[in-house]
Amino acid sequence: MNELKSRLMALGLSDEMTDQTIATVAEFVKSKVPASYHSMIDDVMAGKTPELGGILGSLGSLFGGK
Repeated sequence: MNELKSRLMALGLSDEMTDQTIATVAEFVKSKVPASYHSMIDDVMAGKTPELGGILGSLGSLFGGK
């Protein structure tokens, strides 16, 4: 998350604007994915690394996979 914040600040956004932008994007993403993924998004926002094994399989099923 620090890398994203640094990149946004390099565009000239203030610290507060950067935090608001990241929160807005996170809420947008949550509105587009199933609720079961919301906690994963929250974890990423908190700087945690999510477990991707089961997630990748689930995403495949969203796009017509097994």
